[in-house]
Amino acid sequence: MGLIWLSQIIRIIEFQYSISNQILEIAGTTLLALPSFINPLVPFLILIGSFMLNSKIKNSSEIIILKQYLSYDKLKILFQLLILLIFLIFTLNNEIISKNFYEKYKIKELEIRNNLKLGTPAQKEFHIDDIVSIFFEKKIDNTFYDIEAIIYGQNQFIVSNSVEIELSKSNFNLVFLDGERLTLNDNQKSKTIFDKFTYVLESKNYEELLMDKDHYNTFELISHPEKEFRNHGHNKIFQYFFLIVVGLISLKIIFFYVNKMNNLSRFGFIFFVILLAQILNSYLIYLLDNAHIFSIVYYYIFNFTLLFAIYFLARKILK
Repeated sequence: MGLIWLSQIIRIIEFQYSISNQILEIAGTTLLALPSFINPLVPFLILIGSFMLNSKIKNSSEIIILKQYLSYDKLKILFQLLILLIFLIFTLNNEIISKNFYEKYKIKELEIRNNLKLGTPAQKEFHIDDIVSIFFEKKIDNTFYDIEAIIYGQNQFIVSNSVEIELSKSNFNLVFLDGERLTLNDNQKSKTIFDKFTYVLESKNYEELLMDKDHYNTFELISHPEKEFRNHGHNKIFQYFFLIVVGLISLKIIFFYVNKMNNLSRFGFIFFVILLAQILNSYLIYLLDNAHIFSIVYYYIFNFTLLFAIYFLARKILK
């Protein structure tokens, strides 16, 4: 999880910009993306949890105390309800929570990336490369107040009540309000009082928000006009069945009481097989996206056959 979080920070800053004054904002923004990365880990967390619980049951007196109040069948129902609860939380996160948080994350990420392209104000000064320098008294969001500015290429000096950074078409604009503009160059020497003056930063293009697969829930994905989005929707459907099978195997692991030295190798083998199934699924998604002869029917046939094989293999190992 820590590596995922770090990778998102690196993806935002791309090591191209100074972020000394915004690192906390960036770190906080990446937290919004975490719900999108939790669901793929849930099956493996359940497996690891079942391995640990099995070990605790066999080596702790707590289960003996628990059995005094609950029968074996009731214990089994209790853990079945727990797996069902995890499945419901998984579904809620997959369809609603991660989708909403990811949208907020992308908006905030885009805002940070665009702001970093301009630079970072420091000590009441804001220098945008060698294009513009702004000296201000205070800053609220994207607006600077009580400012003095220099536009180097045009030899313009501006004093105004405020300047706002706005987005227009594909560029950033500096919108100055209620001020004076002094122009001193070979073609013009003038002093102008203005209510509003807009300077376009033509060399600074901003990035637009693009809707990717994580912006949509499963139904929206399988109804999407683009093939890759529909394939991702089918992958999300498969993940529900994948979690169900992992949950059933985990229940077998929890109540596997055979006390043998090779239990760890059994559990490790099951974990490896399930991990391999997820890796193969990723390859099948790649085939769906790129191989015309590989259809969605083949995708489901192969994956469900593999799931049944894994389930019955795990049952045999855990006899």
